Amino acid sequence: MAHPKRRQSSTRRDKRRTHYKAVVPQLAKDATTGEFHLFHRAHWHEGKLYYRGKVVLEKETETSED
Repeated sequence: MAHPKRRQSSTRRDKRRTHYKAVVPQLAKDATTGEFHLFHRAHWHEGKLYYRGKVVLEKETETSED
């Protein structure tokens, strides 16, 4: 039977035993758009990418040049 040479901390044991991995993701509501999105993630709304209530990127519109 395996036996450890030194004692592992109770914190390490608790991390292994807890079921924190299957947690429901937290949602935040953007004040500007009113959309729900994951915390610390940008989200698309009406062709614009928002992060923390500000426009970060706009989707390019395809224009045909003749």
